[in-house]
This record gives sequence, C-alpha cells and structure tokens, in this order.
Amino acid sequence: MRLILTGATGAAGLNIYRAALNDPAVERVTLLLRRDIPSWAVLPSNAPEKTNTIIQSDFSTYSSETVQKLAQHDAIIWAQGTSSNGVNEADYTRITYDYPMAMLKALLDGDVGAGRSADKPFRFIYVSGESADETEKGRQMWARVKGRAENHITKACEDTPGMQAFIMRPGGFRPSQLYPADGEHQHQHGWTGTFVRVAWPALRLTMPNMLISPEQIGVSSLALAKGLYPEQRLFRNAQLLEIAKKLGANSKA
Repeated sequence: MRLILTGATGAAGLNIYRAALNDPAVERVTLLLRRDIPSWAVLPSNAPEKTNTIIQSDFSTYSSETVQKLAQHDAIIWAQGTSSNGVNEADYTRITYDYPMAMLKALLDGDVGAGRSADKPFRFIYVSGESADETEKGRQMWARVKGRAENHITKACEDTPGMQAFIMRPGGFRPSQLYPADGEHQHQHGWTGTFVRVAWPALRLTMPNMLISPEQIGVSSLALAKGLYPEQRLFRNAQLLEIAKKLGANSKA
C-alpha cells in the first residue's frame, strides 16, 4: 500500500507515520508538509528510505504535477488539524473543512478512483473528533465544522466509483507509553494535553473509553487505510480502541 499522510508533526499524525513505517504492508509513505519533519520527532531508522516528502505551502490548491503523484497512491489519512481554542470560525473552517475538501477535489480531478475495483478502492480516512456534530446545527463551533467535513467527504466518495471514505472520531489523547513527556509533547500539546497527562491516573478509572493513546490511533487508522473494515464508515473512540487492541497496539498505562 502507498499512503499519503497529512499532519505528520501532530500527536495523531506522527504516530500514524511511525505505525506506517513499521508496517510491512505499507510500501511507501508520502508526507504533505509545510516544512520538513522537525528534529525533535523520534522516528524509526527506515524513515528516509520509506518516505517521500512533498512540501506544500498552500493546502487549498495543488499543482497538476502534485496531483499526478498523489493519484498513484492507495489511501490518504487526513490527520491535519488544529485546536479550536482561541481560533475564530473562519480560520478553523479553513483548516478543518476547506483544506481536506481541496485535497479531495484534487484527487477527484486526478481520477484517483479510475479503474479501481469495489474491493480495492482509494480510501480517504478523515481524522475527526468524538463529539463531531453530523447535524451541523449544534452549539459547538468545532463540532459543526467537523461534522460538515465528515458529511461532505463521505458524500463525495459515495458518489465516486473507486473511492471510499472512512471517518475516525478519536477521543482525547492520553499519554504515550513509548515516548517521554518532554520533547515531542511540548511541541504538540497545549494546556489540555498537559491536563490529561497530569490527570491520567484518575481519568483512566473514570472515563477509559473516552481517551486513546497515540500508538492506538496509529494502528487503528492504518487498519482502515488497508481496508480491514470495509463495511463500516464511522468509527467512534470505543471502536478504535477495540481495533487497536485486536491488532496488538500497546494499551498498557
């Protein structure tokens, strides 16, 4: 499988990237980034030989050359995103809705689904959030925007032969078991991430199914990209945890 990944410096994206590098079923990973992977990211030694990087300064438009390269892949995991804290609706919408829709349009313009069979479609995996609002009418701005993105990505892929959409709704990220609290953590998380890390001993007892580790989201997202769950389109946090457990992702606290 040849995989496209956005958001590879974020808490979700970086662990999806690691999982892809360690997965023998993934032949190649193409990262869409504004800049190269930073030095603080801890990666497996095979990263250089298994990775292509496309520096994309503008995620709202793609050159014909880039589209041709992307059309040669089998799946994309859209893990790019931002916290809604302190962000107005227009800016949040641009990152959360406009950017993935621009990517989807580029893939459709590149006929990425052409010639693909129903059992081997191009898969678009959108990393959303546990409380996303598919009605698009709720009070929480971020939930409405995420819900709109879910709806439109799903509809576009349903209407396009050779394409399938899968929506992931992870809950809050709990601490990683494999990487230290300093380094990556301070680059990826705001005050909410710090709160979860400090409060984790209590949270693991009171709401274990509402949180997910970075390693678990990496494993579960790749399972969807590889087509292991073709009949389902929406995956809530509890289901992502079940997939990760089934596939052996580290779940110990």
